[in-house]
Amino acid sequence: MISYPLLLEKFQTILKENSLKFTKQRELILKFLYENDGHFTPEDIYRLIKEENPNINIGIATVYRTLTLLETSQIASSISFGVQGKKYELGLKKHHDHLICNQCGDIIEFFDEVIEERQEEIAKKFNFKMIDHTMKIVGLCENCQK
Repeated sequence: MISYPLLLEKFQTILKENSLKFTKQRELILKFLYENDGHFTPEDIYRLIKEENPNINIGIATVYRTLTLLETSQIASSISFGVQGKKYELGLKKHHDHLICNQCGDIIEFFDEVIEERQEEIAKKFNFKMIDHTMKIVGLCENCQK
């Protein structure tokens, strides 16, 4: 994975290209995603940054706008939960798919070579040039089945 200093430099370039200022608040959002595995709502990110940095002045709107910019720039990726919103993760990790529990919201990441190969075969069968894909399987996790 890319080092944090290189990622920060890339982010600063993206901000400049979008005529946006580099701020400590935006850096904290990027750093949070870089340092934390998992999938987080904007509200989770906001709350956890505030807990770790009680003296920093950051608004939830800044979190939303920064996450949108990071996603557009392919630094972050999200999984949509419909009316429940999105959960974000660093988008620079190795490709993986998701199992999502419909009851507790738990997300399990997985990679399966057979599924990857099969998707490529299907795209080829339909003369379709696949650029990317996301797979989410929705159901009940082991704990919620009990």
